[in-house]
Amino acid sequence: MIPLSDGIRALRFPFVNIAIVVANFAVWLFYELPHLNSSVYHASFYPCTLNGSCHGPEPWYLSWITAMFLHGSWDHILGNMVFLVVFGKNVEDSFGHLRYLGFYFAGGFVAMLTQGVITLLAGTAADTHTPNLGASGAIAAVLGAYFILYPNSTVFGLVVVWPVRISAYFFLGFWFLYQLFEANFGLFDSSANGGGVAFFAHVGGFVFGVIVTLLRSAGRVSTPNAAGAAA
Repeated sequence: MIPLSDGIRALRFPFVNIAIVVANFAVWLFYELPHLNSSVYHASFYPCTLNGSCHGPEPWYLSWITAMFLHGSWDHILGNMVFLVVFGKNVEDSFGHLRYLGFYFAGGFVAMLTQGVITLLAGTAADTHTPNLGASGAIAAVLGAYFILYPNSTVFGLVVVWPVRISAYFFLGFWFLYQLFEANFGLFDSSANGGGVAFFAHVGGFVFGVIVTLLRSAGRVSTPNAAGAAA
């Protein structure tokens, strides 16, 4: 299913979310497209750089950031950006602009690290040299946050060409279970041009988004009670 709308209007203009979308398209159009294969090679994240078993074009503490803005094909970037546009605006509305920006990058880091560690632990030497790229991990964190914040919203989208409406709780819950299933049976699935964010990055990002949002919500609920007890 391709989500097109969640039916919830953001109360504040999503400056950060739009800036992230624009940045992704700018990198794709002006950096990647002219020399796609070399761009993917030079700016992707390589799991083997985590333990020093290889030396990538960039050190891991830089490449996890650059890799978040890379995509392997038009389908890759368009699919990611549709999800980010639909679900990101409301998460930014809830978190606030600066917190959302920090959350997005933290989610991308956790997602990339999750896939990197799993690859090092369970993959072959060739797997650890496979470039990882894409915004999917960070976007998975956004979906995890949305899953907690707006479970009762209705997602409107297309299944092939047929329009459907489905609750966000079911849609995102099924999305996560599918990622978890694929992570177990297709551990190192990569996208076009020899690289891609694998399914464990999606799982790690989503779980991170859920946990952070639950902790944030718990903090908001417990604060008044604590103040009342102290008074």
